[in-house]
Amino acid sequence: MASACSIRVRGVVQGVGFRPFVYRLASANTLNGWVLNAEEGVEIHLEGAETGLEAFVRDLKAQPPSAARITEIDVQPAQPVGLREFSIRTSQRRERPTVRISPDLPVCSECLKELFDPADPRYWYPYINCTNCGPRYTVVLALPYDRPNTTMKDWPLDDHCAAEYSNPGNRRFHAQPVACPECGPGYYLHPQLHSHLASDKDETEGGTENSIRRAAEILRVGKILGVKGLGGYHLACDARNPDAVAALRHRKYRKEKPFAMMVRDIEMARTLVELSADAETLLTSVARPIVLAPARIELPEVAPENNELGVMLPYAPLHHLLFAAGAPEVLVMTSANRSSEPIAYEDEDALRRLTGIADSFLIGQRPIARRVDDSVARAGALGPVVLRRARGYAPSAIASLPAERPILALGADLKNTITLVVDGQAFVSQHIGDLDHYQSFRAFEETIEDLVSMYEVRWDELLLAHDLHPQYVSTAHAAGLRVLQSGAVQHHRAHMASVLAERGEWTKRVVGVSFDGTGYGDEGSIWGGEIFVGSVQHGFNRVAHLRGAALAGGDAAAHYPVQAAAGFLTQVDGLPDVLAAPFVFPKRYSNAVDLVCKDVRTFATTSVGRLFDATASLLGFTCEVTFEGQAAIWLEQLARRAPLTEGYPFPFVAGELDFRPLLLAVAEDRIRGRDVREIARSFQHGIARGLRDAVNEISSSHGLDTVVLSGGVFQNELLLEDLKSLLTNGALQVWTNHAVPPNDGGISMGQAALAAFGNFDGPARAGHQQTE
Repeated sequence: MASACSIRVRGVVQGVGFRPFVYRLASANTLNGWVLNAEEGVEIHLEGAETGLEAFVRDLKAQPPSAARITEIDVQPAQPVGLREFSIRTSQRRERPTVRISPDLPVCSECLKELFDPADPRYWYPYINCTNCGPRYTVVLALPYDRPNTTMKDWPLDDHCAAEYSNPGNRRFHAQPVACPECGPGYYLHPQLHSHLASDKDETEGGTENSIRRAAEILRVGKILGVKGLGGYHLACDARNPDAVAALRHRKYRKEKPFAMMVRDIEMARTLVELSADAETLLTSVARPIVLAPARIELPEVAPENNELGVMLPYAPLHHLLFAAGAPEVLVMTSANRSSEPIAYEDEDALRRLTGIADSFLIGQRPIARRVDDSVARAGALGPVVLRRARGYAPSAIASLPAERPILALGADLKNTITLVVDGQAFVSQHIGDLDHYQSFRAFEETIEDLVSMYEVRWDELLLAHDLHPQYVSTAHAAGLRVLQSGAVQHHRAHMASVLAERGEWTKRVVGVSFDGTGYGDEGSIWGGEIFVGSVQHGFNRVAHLRGAALAGGDAAAHYPVQAAAGFLTQVDGLPDVLAAPFVFPKRYSNAVDLVCKDVRTFATTSVGRLFDATASLLGFTCEVTFEGQAAIWLEQLARRAPLTEGYPFPFVAGELDFRPLLLAVAEDRIRGRDVREIARSFQHGIARGLRDAVNEISSSHGLDTVVLSGGVFQNELLLEDLKSLLTNGALQVWTNHAVPPNDGGISMGQAALAAFGNFDGPARAGHQQTE
């Protein structure tokens, strides 16, 4: 007599070839039944011999599709109904969806082989894909993940594609974006570029292959190309052509911030950067992020005054085709926008915003459902770290929270992301950007609406979490959302919670260190050098911090290191004259000192980020920064050029880390003529030793065995290397972010975790549902 069971599978199981995999697995075990996509994931009904059912469940757990991420398999006995075959049924909708959406996937080796096979119907077809690869998050419009719910809905399958789509033995069985040159979208070269090419003629003619070949020629002759990719447009040029890169910097208004590069293959990457085994694993991972690694060669226009380069491998078929067509082997491949704006992803908007930057545009006809930047990652001293979480990672669920109601967390105003919690699953959005720019704020609004509507969450059932800062754009936006309950979460506590949420550690008490540039504190001052004790469930108590300083001009000081330095240096007894050589501070410093002394337009701060800026100014960085964190990065780069030396004193006394001896030592050694690289190294090591002393004292007094590190300062890899050597040899565990960024890109995850336990730092607001 036949046995039967029902199986529910949760995780990333839609859009990754899971149903075809189940079909083949059932056939291999002579089982009848069905499989379908449902709101929570995939549902399966099986009938057959008990041995076959056991083998099916075993292989389901052990050998799922490579792109799938199973989080739960629930197997229950069922009654046989006498089914005589196994089928893939139409997706069902009974409740709102909670399934995890797959991130976009890099083109697989089988599709690449077909892409360059002249006998294959998809030869040189830039939209080639299968169930193992291709777009997912950037094409899905609604759930469940079926073709009518994607941006491919307007391209009916021809007979060839339909046959593959319907054949259980084919790897394109139920591959939703499947297409070919006969039935699918193509690429064309927009007629923006004036006549200068040997092959010049009407750029809209010639079809997809000819357009790609001529786009490669545009890149070879040193021009700038706008290229439509998976989640938006890139601006591309020859990375080894200084004039082309300089022109891109000028047109994009990007003075000094490093550009990312795409290289033809892993061998080329190895010639540009030093790839450790961990870095190479990250570079070739399914997420295909931009990986930061030590530079082997100098490309001063690509990464001015920087010892690292950011490289990525081709991940879309189009990239491989461009290289095959003769594009330079190393391309600058940067988000298509003007400085600080979000990436352009809609064709008309891209042409409007990027005309004057790009010389020509290679445009794909398949619409992009939502903008998604390239991710940025590093193989860090304490494990891999994501610095910008977007393509390849988003919108994967980071954690399963003990939350019965939906939660929406709005994140911070810089490096914004949002987090939506549905049925306990915390879905973290792609990187959105800095909300003080209008286009980024519009992207923020769109992303909120996108995720809330995708998962069909009602506004009146949402618990809303936002930052404590009353003047944040995200805080103001929270006040206008039609929710019934909301609450504020302090910035640095959210950093702590983000690390613990990744690990599902809700009750564990830890010492938490949050060092960054700015965050609104409990008493209204600017925090940024905080040490806490506590847990996600019971909250975090501030037990220590950096010694306070006055910040002249508030947040504006973040743009001028000498302005930030004023409030720190006025406290240092015996400080040399920083207006004289070798410091030669500009008049802005004197003006800032006047403000500090008169207590006019100054704000109290404990920011370690500003302490790094002050030190950078003492070592020669006295100009305005052109991108966030530039002075601190410059300081780290200096320190990396010197061997490990004795750290300057950074004492921990009565709950405060005292920066005065540290800065005095920096200034005095500069007067003595010590190499600025050695000074920078002693400063870095001094910070690490002072923090080590503070953490050891606090953990000992509270009986704790784990320290959590988060915040933008902990993107400083040299600092982490020092802390690893100083802390991990003792009794303390050291936990850092891995799934979400340690910078403000991880704030929304921490906000959601604390909100799940009702741990708000501002008064929870009970509102009323707004009417449309």
